[in-house]
Amino acid sequence: MTHVTEPLPVVQLRVPTEEDAFAWHRLFDHPEVMEFHGGTPAEMSVYEELTARQRRHDAERGFCLWTMLDGSGEVIGFTGAQPWPHASFGPVGEIEIGWRLGRAYWGQGYVTAAARTTLERVRAAGVGRVVAMVNSRNARSVAVTRRLGMELAETYVGPVSQQEAYCFRLEL
Repeated sequence: MTHVTEPLPVVQLRVPTEEDAFAWHRLFDHPEVMEFHGGTPAEMSVYEELTARQRRHDAERGFCLWTMLDGSGEVIGFTGAQPWPHASFGPVGEIEIGWRLGRAYWGQGYVTAAARTTLERVRAAGVGRVVAMVNSRNARSVAVTRRLGMELAETYVGPVSQQEAYCFRLEL
């Protein structure tokens, strides 16, 4: 029996606009989407700050958490890379890749396709290694790290959530 791999969907990545803060806020206002990100929807101001920070990262580093669009140009989430944002725990000083997808778009290959593009872009920007921090109960994201060829490197316990998080690494 041969294993047939479905082709990945068309996905586009762009530097987040001010308007994308509204799209992210709307897309991520879902308990399943936020299950491993604090459990409750974030305020609009969080996404305004996040998109502004990503525009700065792109200008300074050549990469960021990009807005993810499907083949028709609809905003469906984000993926990309940024410096690990915490100074007190986790892979301090490393570049983390990450993703978040609106619930309606799960299970269609968007994150894998976009994360592969992210790896190409950060490699082109001179990054030699990336990490992905994933809640140990988040089987979908763990599966994405495996599809990307990442390997489990360390386990952390979040200082606030007290939940176990896996740190996956990939040499580029």
